[in-house]
Amino acid sequence: MKTVTKIAFNDIESIPQLVKDFLNQEIEGFENNTFSFDHFAQQIHKKQNSFNNFQREIIFKAFKDQLSNLKLSNKQKENIDSLRSANTFTITTGHQLNLFSGPVFFVYKILQTIKTCTKLKQKFPDFNFVPVYWMASEDHDFAEINHFKTENHYYEINGKSGGAVGRIEINDTFFISEFEKEFKDSIFGTELILMLKEAYKVGNTLTEAIQILVNRLFSEFGLLILDGNSRGLKNQIKEIFKDELINFSLHKTSKEKVDFLTEKYGKVQVNPREINLFYLSETRDRIDFDGEKFIIVDTNKTFTKEEILSELENYPEKFSPNALMRPVYQEKILPNLAYIGGNAEIMYWLELKDYFEKMSIPFPILIPRNSMLFIKEKVLGKIEKLDLKIEDFFQNFTKITNAKILQNNSILESLDEKENSLIHNFSELKSLAETTEKSFGNMVKAEEVRQLKSFKRMKKRLLHAEKIKQNELLERLEMLFLDVHPAKTWQERIFNFSVFFADYGYSWLESCLEEMEVEESKLIIVAI
Repeated sequence: MKTVTKIAFNDIESIPQLVKDFLNQEIEGFENNTFSFDHFAQQIHKKQNSFNNFQREIIFKAFKDQLSNLKLSNKQKENIDSLRSANTFTITTGHQLNLFSGPVFFVYKILQTIKTCTKLKQKFPDFNFVPVYWMASEDHDFAEINHFKTENHYYEINGKSGGAVGRIEINDTFFISEFEKEFKDSIFGTELILMLKEAYKVGNTLTEAIQILVNRLFSEFGLLILDGNSRGLKNQIKEIFKDELINFSLHKTSKEKVDFLTEKYGKVQVNPREINLFYLSETRDRIDFDGEKFIIVDTNKTFTKEEILSELENYPEKFSPNALMRPVYQEKILPNLAYIGGNAEIMYWLELKDYFEKMSIPFPILIPRNSMLFIKEKVLGKIEKLDLKIEDFFQNFTKITNAKILQNNSILESLDEKENSLIHNFSELKSLAETTEKSFGNMVKAEEVRQLKSFKRMKKRLLHAEKIKQNELLERLEMLFLDVHPAKTWQERIFNFSVFFADYGYSWLESCLEEMEVEESKLIIVAI
């Protein structure tokens, strides 16, 4: 394996403008929330002043209890113990409980979290930095997480949806036998199959399955795994949940940022509701307020104000944060400095800055995660033969294809020449027309527009004709695009990590870690 290139997010057309502007420190109010060691120094100071020993004891106990059934590495044990120290901080990433981890970017974001901790330790040797993976165990959209894909197959499990997905028990193991058929002859296939069987044993919950899998992959790196669906942890955020129920503070406080982002960038990633909490029972249902009572949407349950506050006081574990409230919960209970997430995650975190300030919680440094692409050497060879670069596949590829089809086309060159001549002639004519009556000048301008439209139509028809004539070249370009973008999207959003682990094993994780960028957000392209 060798790195082909690393492309900065600023140079990739499909990266959202909001993310680019954030990285370039062009959004007012977020200049200190981007990656820099100076910003981390400030963040350490802020978190030290806002996170006390009592909170440290609670998070220490939570990790100790939640990971007690796993075989922990010495590094993990040291990391758990170090959380009691005022000099220890966390760097966090989060993700859904996708079957067998889902798309491979799950692995990349965890590795970037681990490497960021290593880098910070080198820069700030007097402090400890612990990588944390936050499990989205309370999500209720089972259809989003019940599958994964390899190059040749699609794997799926059945289960009852509607409640917190982390509680769903494994009773469908047909996918394991199918997976075994695909990977039994791979170099590291046996390791993968054992991993899958251990994690997705009948009776394990999806929470337990992901804990087992993630621990098996990352224990030697010292990664700690946290489940926020915990009475002890939710006890720490009762006051914020109470305020949310009574005052709708998140909705009110984030309105200015949401309006600003909507006006400048078209829309926000997640729109705040009046109440950004769910009620967790057998199902997970939104809490609404009709002016008199609190309604648990899609159920017959209702509460008076006194009843719901009593429920929160006695059973905090029954209250579940939505996508916008979860970051606040996370930053409240962890001595956290930075969050590493995908572009969509970063975009909805940006809505919350004012709310964090109102709740007196330091807003973290936000780091858009790196992307990776593993591409076969022979595919790179085909790209080079067509006089293209891999970077071209991350621009507007329709434009790239059209340019290739019309490359050195004598008809196009002639059309361009005549069009330029036309523009020049009309420029002279318009200058002369200005010396006479206005309606004549308008007629000249209209005629120029009409004739230029004719050139545009001719070029369009020429491209259509050349695509028919050069059908073989067009097919080659389309096939190469699919080699780079399986299912017409980024590879990391389609394939499961098993596609790469099967050939390279744990050394693949080491290679990813080595190539991973920390200080900049990039697409890292590696030849295999």
